[in-house]
Amino acid sequence: MGTVKRRRGATALTLLCALAILAAPGLAVGTAFAAPTPDPGTKSLEQVRKEIEDLYRQAGTATDAYNLAESETKTQSAKIVEIANQVVAGQERISALKSRAGAAARAQYRSGGLPPGAKLALSNSPTQFLDGADRLRQGEKATSDLLSELNRTQDDLQQYAKDASAQWAALEANRVKQESAKKEIEQKIKTAEELESKLEAEEKARLLQLEQEAQYRSQTAWLSTGVLKDVHGSATEAGKRAVQFASAQIGKRYVWGAQGPDTFDCSGLTSQAWRAAGKSIPRTSQEQLRLLPKVAVKDMRPGDLIIYFDDASHVAMYVGDGAIIHAPRPGRNVTLAGAGSMPIKAVVRPDV
Repeated sequence: MGTVKRRRGATALTLLCALAILAAPGLAVGTAFAAPTPDPGTKSLEQVRKEIEDLYRQAGTATDAYNLAESETKTQSAKIVEIANQVVAGQERISALKSRAGAAARAQYRSGGLPPGAKLALSNSPTQFLDGADRLRQGEKATSDLLSELNRTQDDLQQYAKDASAQWAALEANRVKQESAKKEIEQKIKTAEELESKLEAEEKARLLQLEQEAQYRSQTAWLSTGVLKDVHGSATEAGKRAVQFASAQIGKRYVWGAQGPDTFDCSGLTSQAWRAAGKSIPRTSQEQLRLLPKVAVKDMRPGDLIIYFDDASHVAMYVGDGAIIHAPRPGRNVTLAGAGSMPIKAVVRPDV
């Protein structure tokens, strides 16, 4: 029964994708536009689609670099604050040690003056003298230990200074990397948007149809391998909450770097969905791939994350029956799509 249900679900999703293509905005069901015949020297609409898609993928890769640099910058800033606190504590420790050392030196000076032999000869009680000499030796050792601790603390402060310099250098390097990635992202998105803005309304509708047709072909090819016949996983309670959150965001706009509540990018959606489910996961798709446990496609269950493309530049949430919810790219909204509509790199699981 479960297998039949899954087959129906997969068939329904395939049908849904097909209907979505036919009912693209600006198109009547059953209407088909021929791709505009380009003038000599101009690009075909399919070439434009691929170029726009490639630009957005490059922006996605740069976005991960930006988010990673931002995360590392926050980590380094926290380390610098920690080092600063250690420096303050070390300086206070040195002040206290110097005060104690000064007091010990003054006490030793007051008790000095005569050599030990003379003190023994003039003492009324040899036992008392020996007791005093023992206390003096103890005091000398305490002073020596105190000075050693003072030296160690000063060495620690020097090391803190070196650590702080290294962290500042890393912080600046990440700031430069972050700015460079941001410029690249903005340029790629701007170029893609300019390409799309030059299209007529009919061409924009046809462009969306071409996108959906390409996704439909990929999804159909993926399903035809029988990949879903062994997928029996059920969502955990946390997985259900993550899927519910992602489902509630359908229709919201993709915005670069956004993590909600009104707009999302791809990894912003998945990370916030799992945060709503009570689980903190990495912010970027590349870090989600690197740090979360991987599972086989046949073992995936609703709530798992599917990482796409060789550079791990996109991520979506698997919701069952061969479908995903994802934030596709600028100019598009959070939507339901086929899990096989893009090249799958890996499946990762936030709630092991």
